[in-house]
Amino acid sequence: MKVLYIGNKLSQYGINKTTVETLGEDLNLVGYNVVSVSNKKNFLLRLLHMAWTTLTCSKVDFMLVDTYSTNAFWFAFICSQIARIRKIKYIPILHGGNLPQRLYKNPFLTQLIFKNSYKNVAPSNYLKHEFESVGYSNVTFIPNSIEIKKYNFIQRKDIAPKLLWVRAFATIYNPFMAIEVFKKIKGIYPEATLTMVGPDKDGSLYACKQKSLELGLAINFMGRLSKDEWRELSETKDIFINTTHFDNTPVSVMEAMALGLPVVSTNVGGIPFLVEDEVNGLLVEDGDINAMVNKIDLLLKNPNLTSKLSKNGRELAESWDWNTVKVFWQKLLQ
Repeated sequence: MKVLYIGNKLSQYGINKTTVETLGEDLNLVGYNVVSVSNKKNFLLRLLHMAWTTLTCSKVDFMLVDTYSTNAFWFAFICSQIARIRKIKYIPILHGGNLPQRLYKNPFLTQLIFKNSYKNVAPSNYLKHEFESVGYSNVTFIPNSIEIKKYNFIQRKDIAPKLLWVRAFATIYNPFMAIEVFKKIKGIYPEATLTMVGPDKDGSLYACKQKSLELGLAINFMGRLSKDEWRELSETKDIFINTTHFDNTPVSVMEAMALGLPVVSTNVGGIPFLVEDEVNGLLVEDGDINAMVNKIDLLLKNPNLTSKLSKNGRELAESWDWNTVKVFWQKLLQ
């Protein structure tokens, strides 16, 4: 079976791999013939490459298209309409945490994509719920997957204030909040450390480095690391913080749970569909620095809670293993 996969293949430029590279590779390994585009760095050239491939690729059984809520939305829109003309069964994979706003702001355009699709795949129950609430009935939940055997589980209990943040440096992910949280934690626990991992997306990395200098904070800025590198790094850390303004189902949070790191996250977008407060993680409101500091302090003072969150996070992560998730894809693409 031939599958055309439309998405941003930009890891060669120092950007984290997206689903087109990870899921595309996994589907290839289980027997699908996956053709994927595009690795063009320039936005317009990437769009043209995607559109041309959708128009000319022969004998396509299904088209998968990573669908986001901002500029990359137009990749999905244009390619889906070409697929309609060619009568190719296409499946948008819903990634953008801000897609619900797009549904309300651009109902005509979004209906052209999502009402005419073979199926819409939501990697989070949050987006499934949001789409169904405005009348879409052709939505199925298939979670993002990880290879659980690659994640060395360390159950945290008696922990130190060793904080880890993993995300692209971009305004929507609010890395500045992590720095403000660290400043306050440092005032309570002078031995505290913060390590921030991820590539720069919009100049936020430089701004964060400048802010840390202004505040006199020694922060370990690691840049972009491979999966293996940051998994190894995580073994020396004890608390994972997620500070994003908008989100769907961040893989970095899923991976942190798989590794046994207790997660403290902002309560935005699809996060509460992933992290259940005081069950497998802790939640605070968007931008609430003091609340995040208090939650971190709670973990440091409460080994039993820390142990519970660590254990429950890992148990949930095991349900995302590729050997489980691939069955859903095989059923959808049969």
